[in-house]
Amino acid sequence: MASYNKVILIGRLTDNPEPPRTLPNTGNRVVKFRFAVGRSRKNQQTGQWENDPNPLYIDCEAFTKENYTRLVDVITNYCRKGSQIMVEGQLRYDTWDDKQTGQKRSKHKIVIDNIELLDRAPEGGGDQHGRAAPAGVSGASRPASDSYDEPPQQGSDEIPF
Repeated sequence: MASYNKVILIGRLTDNPEPPRTLPNTGNRVVKFRFAVGRSRKNQQTGQWENDPNPLYIDCEAFTKENYTRLVDVITNYCRKGSQIMVEGQLRYDTWDDKQTGQKRSKHKIVIDNIELLDRAPEGGGDQHGRAAPAGVSGASRPASDSYDEPPQQGSDEIPF
């Protein structure tokens, strides 16, 4: 029986991504972040959009692959708390023993293959250096030579859906 594991979601970061860390065995880098996905719907009586009272909170990880580092760099430099992004990846199931209680713990997470930044570009069409943020990034199809040093300015601490 064939199986296919692909997830595509649109949502917002619940906090800034963790600083990337280098894995000791492979030398690849990983960046982790948390992502909120909600379903907005239009109230038929008022015509106003209402946020989902029970959004899903999903842990995500993005890795460098071979010579391609752009995915981790873009998440680190351009994604901030409240950033709206589309993620594409694979659903994974992690299990571990809790160090404090000794009980088995588990969670689902998404291992990111692609990301698309959905926020509008800052005034003037780019960051403070005049560069536009990349719209879509694939972890395995962009050269590592495209780097972005400065993150865009972030305006609000609220996470609007």
